[in-house]
Amino acid sequence: MRRRFPAPLGALAVAMLVVWRTAAPTSGQTALKAGTTAETKPAAKAKAAGGAKREFLTSWGEPDLQGIWSNATTTPLERPSGLAEKDLLSEDEKSEQDERTAERLNTDRRDGAGTDVDVDRAYNNFWWERGKSIGRTSLIVDPLDGRIPPLTPEGQRRADAVAAARREHGPADSWEDRNLHERCLVYHAVPPLPTGYNNNYQIVQTHEYVAILSEMIHEVRLIPLDGRPHLGQSIRQWFGDSRGHWEGHTLVVDTTNFTDLNDLNQRIRRGSGATLHVVERFTRVDADKIDYQFTVDDPATFTRPWTATLPMAKIPGPIYEYACHEGNYGMSGILAGHRAQEATAAQAVKKEPK
Repeated sequence: MRRRFPAPLGALAVAMLVVWRTAAPTSGQTALKAGTTAETKPAAKAKAAGGAKREFLTSWGEPDLQGIWSNATTTPLERPSGLAEKDLLSEDEKSEQDERTAERLNTDRRDGAGTDVDVDRAYNNFWWERGKSIGRTSLIVDPLDGRIPPLTPEGQRRADAVAAARREHGPADSWEDRNLHERCLVYHAVPPLPTGYNNNYQIVQTHEYVAILSEMIHEVRLIPLDGRPHLGQSIRQWFGDSRGHWEGHTLVVDTTNFTDLNDLNQRIRRGSGATLHVVERFTRVDADKIDYQFTVDDPATFTRPWTATLPMAKIPGPIYEYACHEGNYGMSGILAGHRAQEATAAQAVKKEPK
């Protein structure tokens, strides 16, 4: 992993505002008290539909998700097999787990020996932003066992083919053998699963769009809210093609048109971009919390859909640019290192007695 020195995102913010080309005001929170005459028709409609918290409405009357948010957590995506049907932790269990996790992942430790141990702890704890447990044994809430459903026969054949292809050549014969993160292409895609650091997102809204900026590799998802149809099936994208709409005080984002190399497919199991369908739900439940849930439906890969919950906590910011491609020396170093290992191995073979 690489952590770059940050650069402010002022220029990017200006560019985003130009793209959105709207004259609508974008105030962060408009407090609309009962009986006030300032409520717009959309605001009244939102309250009647289930009650967006009135203090979290934009000036044009829609739920306000704006701000800088983090989804950092040490809660695993899947429930550890030893926990069986246990889905929630008590407060004592949560505290104990946080302590154990912090000790296990403490990179300031220098016990143990060997190059691998030392390299694995190359970043001290200052650089990590792992968060803590959310009080669950897994992020997955459906199925009830907290596990990703089994692969379909087609999904298993695809996974076996990928594994066989990887056995035929080394892990760094080419840059294409390395993951999307090292290649500075995608880090947190759709849905955005938390990692060790930079789990930060900035949400900006207009009446026409919601934009979500990811701090890590600084991609922007621009989500239209005008009911337009998805792109044609021939167009595939890293983040898929997203369309949003409001259901009461919840933003529902429907995403299709993924590439087969989508980040979710690479990190969990190689899936099919043609059939992957993700539905996300963003609900602001407090001044400093968004209830975020997502459902993954890929009938060509999984035997059933599955759903996870991943709370987002408001943070003060600012958000920074992760300038991954400004001299990605890590990639050339990885490839050069493997060439050096191959040369050493070849020399050792030559020296073996015949």
